[in-house]
This record gives sequence, structure tokens and C-alpha cells, in this order.
Amino acid sequence: TIRYVPESSQDKIITDEDVFATLLKVFKALFINDFSRQTHILAILPEIKCKYLELLLTVELERSTVNSCNHQSQRLFSPEEVLFNTLGFSITRDRSSLVSAGTGVFVTKGFVPKGTVVSMYPGTVYRKYEPIFFQSLGNPFIFRCIDGVLIDGNDKGLSRAVYRSCSRRDQLGPFQMSDVSWLTAALQNPLAVGQYVNNCSHDKAANVCYQEFDVPGSFPVELKQYLPNIVYSHAIQSHLRCVVLVTLRDIKQGEELFSNYFTVVN
Repeated sequence: TIRYVPESSQDKIITDEDVFATLLKVFKALFINDFSRQTHILAILPEIKCKYLELLLTVELERSTVNSCNHQSQRLFSPEEVLFNTLGFSITRDRSSLVSAGTGVFVTKGFVPKGTVVSMYPGTVYRKYEPIFFQSLGNPFIFRCIDGVLIDGNDKGLSRAVYRSCSRRDQLGPFQMSDVSWLTAALQNPLAVGQYVNNCSHDKAANVCYQEFDVPGSFPVELKQYLPNIVYSHAIQSHLRCVVLVTLRDIKQGEELFSNYFTVVN
């Protein structure tokens, strides 16, 4: 269950550019699908509407075709459907196939090729020197990055309260700088379930791997509402740390995702 990498700089399954492109693709699709709810943003930055107009028209055409076939009207896709329509697969949380493992994450529809961003690890991001003692008590959802940065992916208790508080603190007018829906059963970003991916075993080999990704400053402000991470301290400006899960092989519909919890950097 141990994964080895030569050095921290080589701990990349795919390039940061590929991660960035995938997140943009999914988040843009989610934004367009929920366009009617974005009126507060469009009122302040009307140029955003022009930016997405062509994509919006394409989506409306697809919806018209679906509605015609299903005899429905004004149907919105669920976030899971948006993910499937965008990347060709959908994932969900369910009871793990491992005995006593609790919740796991499964590919419920479609096919995931090797080298694909299949999930994200949500949570509050702590630097090495920031206090996380009380949040860590009895908490199995703390992810440690190679440089010592910690991500608390617990969606309950004190961890939940801290994330919500930081999210409200960082909101800029109508612009949400992070996604809080991963704390609920109604996910706004369907990728934000990576904290429930179980560790591999002798019988269940790892099929995904964690990859750290720093969100660049050029990330569109209107899409930050889908980022399931927030920094604990707002005093120091730095790139937001995210962790994505990338597939190590092709994964078929019905398979559970398994990762390596332990990485050794030589």
C-alpha cells in the first residue's frame, strides 16, 4: 500500500496544465447549467455573460433536444449529469465493497480513462505552523501534502464549522470563493467526494492517486464557487492548495475507487 516517488517535484501523474484544463471544463459546464442562479454575478460583470454566451446556446440546444424526447420542459441537469456529459463518467458515495470500511466512492456511470482527474479532496487548508490540534482529534480525514500542508476533509463537527466560517469570511460580495455544498448531501461540485476514497488492500489495488495542485491566480473568479477548498488563515496571500485524484488505469462503471494513503519520497 506504499507509493514511492523519486522526489516531490516528480509526484505528478499528469501535468498541472491538464488538471487546470479539466477543472475549468467541468466548472464552466456547472456554471452554464446553473446560469439562472448566477444573476447576481452577471449583474456586476455582464461581460461574463458574453464570455459564456456561445457555450450557453450550445447547452440550450442540447436541453431542447432532451426535452423534446422526454416531453419535459426547462429541464436542468443534475451536477452528476453535467459531469457525465462533460467528462463521460459520474461518481458517487456509497457503502464500500471493503468490509468495515464505511463509505466509499464508485464510478456509477460511464468510463474513466487512465490519467483522468476523477475526484477532488475537499476541506480547509492549513499551513504547517497553523493550529489544527482540536480539529484533528478523532479525525480520519486529514490529508498531509508533501510539503507539510494539511487539508481537513471532515464534513462534520468542528471541522465543518471552521470551513463554513472561513468561506463566509472570504466571500467577496456576490462572489463565493469556495464551495460549501460538499458539507451537505446535495453536492454542487460532483467531484468533491475524494475524502471518502478508501485505501487499497491486498485484494483491491489502487486505481487512483493523489496529486497536489496549486490554483493559479488566473483562475476565473466566477468559477471559484466550485472549488471545495478554503485557506484557514487569510493573512498570508498564496495560491490555494487543492488535491485531485487521478486514475492510474482505466476504470469501468461500477468499480470502486481505491488510493494509496502512504507515499514515500526518496
